[in-house]
Amino acid sequence: MASEADLRARLQRASQEHLLRFCAELAPEPRAALLAQLEALEPEALRQHCQRAAAACARPPGPPPDLAARLQPLPLERVGSASEGDPQTRRLWEEEGFHQIALNKVAVLLLAGGQGTRLGVTYPKGMYQVGLPSQKTLYQLQAERIRRVEQLAGERYGTRCTVPWYIMTSEFTLEPTAKFFKEHDFFHLDPNNVIMFEQRMLPAVSFDGRAILERKDKVAMAPDGNGGLYSALEDHQILEDMERRGVEFVHVYCVDNILVRLADPLFIGFCVLRGADCGAKVVEKAYPEEPVGVVCQVDGVPQVVEYSEISPEVAQLRAPGGGLLYNAGNICNHFFTRDFLRTVTRELEPLLQPHVAVKKVPCVDEHGNPVKPLQPNGIKMEKFVFDVLPFAKNFMAFQVLREEEFSPLKNADSADRDNPSTSRRALLAQHCRWALRAGARFLDVHGAQLPEQLSLPGSAEPPAICEISPLVSYAGEGHKVSVKKLHLIKQHRYLGRHILENTNKSNIPLLGLEMAIICYRCTFLTANPLPCPNKLSLLTKQLATFTVDRSDG
Repeated sequence: MASEADLRARLQRASQEHLLRFCAELAPEPRAALLAQLEALEPEALRQHCQRAAAACARPPGPPPDLAARLQPLPLERVGSASEGDPQTRRLWEEEGFHQIALNKVAVLLLAGGQGTRLGVTYPKGMYQVGLPSQKTLYQLQAERIRRVEQLAGERYGTRCTVPWYIMTSEFTLEPTAKFFKEHDFFHLDPNNVIMFEQRMLPAVSFDGRAILERKDKVAMAPDGNGGLYSALEDHQILEDMERRGVEFVHVYCVDNILVRLADPLFIGFCVLRGADCGAKVVEKAYPEEPVGVVCQVDGVPQVVEYSEISPEVAQLRAPGGGLLYNAGNICNHFFTRDFLRTVTRELEPLLQPHVAVKKVPCVDEHGNPVKPLQPNGIKMEKFVFDVLPFAKNFMAFQVLREEEFSPLKNADSADRDNPSTSRRALLAQHCRWALRAGARFLDVHGAQLPEQLSLPGSAEPPAICEISPLVSYAGEGHKVSVKKLHLIKQHRYLGRHILENTNKSNIPLLGLEMAIICYRCTFLTANPLPCPNKLSLLTKQLATFTVDRSDG
C-alpha cells in the first residue's frame, strides 16, 4: 500500500487533497480503509472526472439550441413490430429466435447495479415483491422465464439448451444478490450458468468540483450507470466467457420491468434475420411529454435523445398518420452481437460521454459530522447502455405493445406511476387477457359472467386475480395443454376441494369447475381483486389449459 505522504502528493496533483483532512483523527483500521480506497483512484483520472462533473453540471439545462434541426424519426425500414404487419413474417422471426436459443447462441444480461432508493427499500430491486398472490420476486419471475424459454426451444428442436444469465451488479448489490440466489437455490437454474459481476464505482462530486466524503474514512462512490456495462465486460472478461460458451447474441435488459421477456425469440429472431449488430425494443409514447427517452436519428445516426433534451414543440409534432412523429419510447431493452460488444469494449468505450445526475449525497460537514442533505448537493456521473447506438453499423428498432412488455418499477406506492401497484396490476391484467383469449370466462359471486375486458384503464384492477406461472406460459402460449386439475391459491391458504374460503370465513362453492386442488407451485387464481376481499370472481375450467402439474420451486 502507498504511504500517506505518497497519496497526499497524488491527491494534490488531482486538486483533491481535502479527502485526507480527517485522516489524522482516524483509528488504524478505518485509516487503512480510507488509504486503500484512495490508492485505487488514479490522480489524473480523478482530476478529469471532477472537472467534467462540475463543468457538465454548470451547463444550462434544456435542449441544445440546434437539436431540433438535426432530429429525424427512424426510417421505416429500420423498425419492426411485434404486433403489426405480416403474421407469417413474425412466425419466421420467432422460429429463428428459438433456433438460435436451441443452438446455445443466446445469453441474457441483467443490469442490476442500482439500489431501490426511490422504491423506498435498502436492498436490490430484483428482490422486491410487488404483492402477487405467489409472492414471487422480480428475480424469480425472470429466472422462471429463462427456464421456460429454454424448455420451449428445446422441445422444438429436440435438444437440451442453455441461456446463460449474466447479472451486472455494483458494490451495493453484489453481495445481497449473490446471497439471495444461493438462499433460493438459484431458482432451479444451474449456478454455473448464472454469472454475476460488478461494475465500476465513481466518486460523487460537489458542485464546485470536489470529491465528496461520505464519512471521515470513506469517499462517496456511486455506480457508473448502466453504461458502465462496457468497461465491466472488459474488467471481468465476460465476453471471453461468452465466447467459450458459444454465445453470439446477447439480450440486455433492466431489472425493474416486471413484464420483460428474457431472450425473447421474436426480438432475437428479428434482429438476427435483419442482420442487426445492435437493436432496441421501443414502445409507443403514451403522450408527448412522457418522461422517456426517444429512439430516433440525430444527424442521420441512431441515438436515444433524453426527454429533457426535446423541446415541447418538437415533442408535439405529428406524423402524417396522426401519431406522434417522435413516438419510439426507449425501455432499456437491447440486442447486441458479441462482436459488436467486443468492438465497443476494446475501441469505443472511451468515446462514451457521461451524463449528469444531480443527487442528494450523504456527506460530512467541515467538522466531520454526518449530514443527510434535504436538497441535492452532489453530482453523480453516469454512462447509459444506449450510448453505443451511434456506433452500430446496422441498428434496428422493434416496437412492442406496452401492456404486454413494459411496466417499470421505479417508485414507492406514494407516487402516481411506476410503482408496486401499477406493476402488479400490469402483470395480473396480462394474465387475465391470456386466460380470456384461451376461452376462459370469469364469473361473479352470483354466477354471472363478468365482461371480457381485454383492455383496462391504467389504474383499473383486473376483473379477477389470475396469476400464471412463467413455467406454464412464457408469452401466453400453451393454450392447447389438456389438464384435469385447476390450481388455486388464496393468501397462501390451502383450500378445500370445490370450496374457496374467503377472508370473511364464508364458504363459497366454486362455479363451473369439475375439480379443484390447491398447489401454490403452479398457476394462481384468487377470488379477490385486491384490496377488496369480498368481491368474488372465479375462472371456469377453461383456465386449466394454462395449468400443469409441475413444481416451480
